[in-house]
Amino acid sequence: MDGNAPRDVNGATGGRRVYLDKQSPAAYRALVHTADAVRATAAEAGLDRTLVELVNLRVSQINGCASCLDVHTRAALRAGETTRRLGVLPAWRDTELFTARERAALALAEATTDPADRLAQDRAYGAARAVLDDEEISAVIWVAIAINAFNRVSILSRHPVRATATATANASATAPAPVSATLPVDATA
Repeated sequence: MDGNAPRDVNGATGGRRVYLDKQSPAAYRALVHTADAVRATAAEAGLDRTLVELVNLRVSQINGCASCLDVHTRAALRAGETTRRLGVLPAWRDTELFTARERAALALAEATTDPADRLAQDRAYGAARAVLDDEEISAVIWVAIAINAFNRVSILSRHPVRATATATANASATAPAPVSATLPVDATA
């Protein structure tokens, strides 16, 4: 292997990735249209924007999708979410910061992201039944399905998350610069 081949941050080589959204724009547009329908379904079910963004973020955390985490962190903050709750989201079960509805939605999102864990899926569904109606349960699962699809597009394309010029100029010499996405707009935002 060429010692000068491009390496990612982990030192792995593998060359340039295909940006799936650019290579297959019709398929990506179909995914965007699906996400539009999911967003409308969530709104019709009465899911507020912060709950939708919590689901988007939790699924993106599980999948390790940097670009979706960047997009949906900014969307959650715009929707009024707090940095405190965003900071503890990976440990949501261990806090008192999330409502019963949010907890049920997060458990459903996790079960949707790892459908092979049937026991967790059954527990999540049971907990959701106690606080969400059928329309809300369906909407939460559809939000999780949609963000899982966008996660896979971004992860397999290796969509970059780059520092902005403003962020770079404002960063101190010892602190890393904040990042922002330079990829196509995630339609679940």
